Amino acid sequence: MIGKGTSIAHTGTSIEYGWNQEKDAEIVFSQHLAGTDPQEITEEFRLIQEENTRCQKNTLSFILSPTQEDGKNLSTEQLGELTQKFIREMQLKERQAIAFVHRDKAHTHVHLYVNRIGFDGKAYNDSFIGKRSQLAAENVAKEMGLTTVKEVQLEKELDSIKVRLEIRNVHQNVMETERPKTLDGYIKAMQERNIEVIPSINKANKLQGFRFQYEGLNFKASEVHRSMSGGRIMGQLSQNKGIIKPKEISKSVQVLGKTMEMSTNLVASIAKNIIKKTIKRAIDTGIGY
Repeated sequence: MIGKGTSIAHTGTSIEYGWNQEKDAEIVFSQHLAGTDPQEITEEFRLIQEENTRCQKNTLSFILSPTQEDGKNLSTEQLGELTQKFIREMQLKERQAIAFVHRDKAHTHVHLYVNRIGFDGKAYNDSFIGKRSQLAAENVAKEMGLTTVKEVQLEKELDSIKVRLEIRNVHQNVMETERPKTLDGYIKAMQERNIEVIPSINKANKLQGFRFQYEGLNFKASEVHRSMSGGRIMGQLSQNKGIIKPKEISKSVQVLGKTMEMSTNLVASIAKNIIKKTIKRAIDTGIGY
């Protein structure tokens, strides 16, 4: 579950948004309030806020977002419990508050509005409220057996590692078995294996590298693996084509049927990789020894 918090000045507008029936809004929590519509709630907030006119951002706005899977399974009562526990964690039990659930998207989430001004006229300390909201949401998620942000991040990281490894394996297989000589040939071979190779174009409209998209994830070539930088891929294609000297490298390339210039950095990187491969081949075959 993710928790986000901030201080706002537009109380009425925010509460009206929370109450929006077009978003299938439903009140899941309310404390120290008697009003039955946005205007009445806003007026009740205002009466207390008049006790501290120095505080301009006098309402606290929170969004509590369980994961999609958790959100599907949480009842209105459980969302109310979740909100109450969050308020306890944030030490806001003695302030006016109202919360609404929005189920208009696949991602169920709660909008919580709390009067920053207490009944004693003092303003709630909102220092680091964003970070504190996240920590409070983490504690509530653990208490209720819900998925925490850290667990979501770990799952994403593991998915990222798995997908990057699969992309690299496919890349190596294409280079070893098909030995493409052109960029279009390489792109087509990868696409046949459901991996999209996306050319990266700089502001000067020159090719500067590649990105890979697979299973909903998108990476720079070098993020997949350092052996898959633009220079190394283009260098390998050039060698498959029989180019073994830097001066033989063309400064343009066919990309998806169009001729495109390569950036100076990419050309230099290709040359560097061709030189390295040439030296390695010479050492491996014993030339000069």
